[in-house]
Amino acid sequence: MGLNDQEVLVSRKKYGSNTFTKIKRKSFLRLLLESFGDPIIKILLIVLLIKLLFLFKEEDLFETIGILVAILSSSLISTISEYGSESSFKSLEDSEDKVLTKVIRNNNTYEINYKEVVVGDTIILNSGDKIVADGKIIEGELKVNEANINGEVKEKKKKYNDIVYSGTSVYDGNGVMIVDAVGDNTIMGKLNREIQEESPISPLKIRLGHLAKIISIFGYIGALLVFIIYLIGTKDYSINNILYAMTLSITVIVVSVPEGLPMMITLVLSSNMKRMIKDNVLVRKLIGIETSGNINVLLTDKTGTLTEGKLNVVSIITYDNIINKIDINKNLDKEINNNLYYNNSALKGKDNNIIGGNSTDQAILKYSCSTNNYKVIDRLPFNSNNKYSLVTLDNNVTYIKGASEVLLDKCTYYLNSDANKKLLFDKKKILKEIDKYTKLGIRVVLLASSTNYYKTKELDNLTYMGLILIKDKIRTTSLMAINTLNNAGINTIMVTGDSLNTATLIAKETNIMSDGDIALDSKAFNELSDDELLKIYPKLKVVARSLPADKSRLVSVLEANDLIVGMCGDGVNDAPALKKANVGFGMGSGSDVAKEASDIIILDNNILSITKAILYGRTIFKSIRKFIVFQLTVNMCACIMAIIGPLINISSPVTIIQMLWINMIMDTLAGIAFSYEAPLKRYMMEEPKKSNTKIINKYMYEQILFTGLYSSLVGILFLKVPIFNMIIRQDNKYIMTAYFTLFIFIGIFNAFNARTERINLFANLFNNITFIIIFS
Repeated sequence: MGLNDQEVLVSRKKYGSNTFTKIKRKSFLRLLLESFGDPIIKILLIVLLIKLLFLFKEEDLFETIGILVAILSSSLISTISEYGSESSFKSLEDSEDKVLTKVIRNNNTYEINYKEVVVGDTIILNSGDKIVADGKIIEGELKVNEANINGEVKEKKKKYNDIVYSGTSVYDGNGVMIVDAVGDNTIMGKLNREIQEESPISPLKIRLGHLAKIISIFGYIGALLVFIIYLIGTKDYSINNILYAMTLSITVIVVSVPEGLPMMITLVLSSNMKRMIKDNVLVRKLIGIETSGNINVLLTDKTGTLTEGKLNVVSIITYDNIINKIDINKNLDKEINNNLYYNNSALKGKDNNIIGGNSTDQAILKYSCSTNNYKVIDRLPFNSNNKYSLVTLDNNVTYIKGASEVLLDKCTYYLNSDANKKLLFDKKKILKEIDKYTKLGIRVVLLASSTNYYKTKELDNLTYMGLILIKDKIRTTSLMAINTLNNAGINTIMVTGDSLNTATLIAKETNIMSDGDIALDSKAFNELSDDELLKIYPKLKVVARSLPADKSRLVSVLEANDLIVGMCGDGVNDAPALKKANVGFGMGSGSDVAKEASDIIILDNNILSITKAILYGRTIFKSIRKFIVFQLTVNMCACIMAIIGPLINISSPVTIIQMLWINMIMDTLAGIAFSYEAPLKRYMMEEPKKSNTKIINKYMYEQILFTGLYSSLVGILFLKVPIFNMIIRQDNKYIMTAYFTLFIFIGIFNAFNARTERINLFANLFNNITFIIIFS
């Protein structure tokens, strides 16, 4: 039985190996070359080229080296951080790459790595096994958890000739399957190929591109003015003087460009990336951190994100009472506990760990109390035909649990609160309870007992014990997280494979949905055109029974209308949408394909951690803005001085090498200082930025212009008012050194001014000790 070694080789050659085609990871060199595409770096590269081709002289060596160092240092830091974040993800992948599976080959059973499985292999499946390929069941009966495929926690029964899928898990039962598809040809493999496309350009890159255009225009105009003013002023049009005028022009371009900005952005992203992992947020792509702070809409899964992703017993409803916790000192509780504990396919292991069984039995056993009072003398496991399970103990009582529609009609008696048997006259009361809780999306299991079954083997005249209420509990943090998102102006939409009723109930319980909001199933969703979808978008809160194509379409429609979309998910069905979204939040326990498609991985699967990522993103955007105010104010002051300098007989108030020192040393330290700005909760009370929001707003322009002008005025007064020359009483180089020192102190004062819009420059200062240390 099974393939022989030769057949394995033939199958692998014909159908391929059981691995997915992975997106080729970018090499360090490729990442480095791509970093030169940064808009600010491009300007510096042009300046460097002009310097080398036309203006390079021996005395310019240090200036040329300085420009080169500015380019390389910014690019190297960016590359190292990006490469490091991908290495962290690679480690996460490697830890999940050791799955073994049992196959029959050469008439023997072997345990092999899942990658060695081929089409035609015969695989033995037992409870707890991971299914590693697509195929058909040829023997046995299984209950399979397909949450990775369809997002639903409920197991699906698989019997002879039913198809099972790679990436799913066996929760209960034993069986044998024949492999029909491996690797890229499986359902997971096909979805994996969908995520090979490039991610959308981040809002930050678009904004930085716009900023670079503004700066380059400003710098080129300033350079042209200096060139013209100097030549007209000197009235010397010789080649040497023209070349010197070009040198001054290059100085203006260099001082106008914030060379430290690319490095600062990388520093702020990478430093926050390390802090975020402490909050269970693993960043795969640095730019994803900042983008997360800009999202307008978050598409979230239900199972495992808003809910715990596992079933729990809520309570037990008896005929007369509600039991929230079993008390075995009470007679009725003791009887119910016998049913829960002994009539169960799961087992309690060491430290009360639950072993085996399906998810329902695991939840019931966890709720029960351990006991060894009785021995099992007969057992009938649950099957889908009977829709119940039973166990007979050595006290001659048979305990039954199962579907209410099968067992309730067979009940003649009920147990009252003292565990005394009474005639059951009012079954409508129980039916109302069942209807009430099923409408709330709660699974109901009926408990009963019999003192005759061990004699007659007939299920009749049963005694009704109660109803077990089982639910996938909402995370305790979900309501807090959704309220935070609502306050942040982010529209949260639940996109789930669950039923419309269940999804709507969870959405209402978590404050995603309120009166007047809209919930659709997949069919109704697909009947709407894109324009119709956009009209109802502000009220759309739930898309139930969603297919992978529904999620991808929703992401595409929203992004096409200038909305910044965050998508979180854990299943293979979520992967295409995760890839298309501006920010993909993968879950740590999710499928490999989903994590591969994500920008950020939420290690604890908790939506509250997503709000933390958003807060970090908003803080980072503010930190970048603060740094831009700081650096562009310094650069503007230097540009004004460079333009006015020749008019007041000072050709280079701030030299290229001095400006590079400021931008690469002082500004690097300032970048580190600003990168540790504290994430303040009030940032989550602001409306999210639109995709077309410019990185420099009106307030920043005013601050840069005002501070740059008065700083320049202070510099001009220092250089030209005689009293300062009299105090220093030295030649020009000492005066220029003193001016450079003044320029540095103006920059330090400007750093305090840039970090807050408040009059109190020390507001929240002690939340950033790094800032205090660097500028002390």
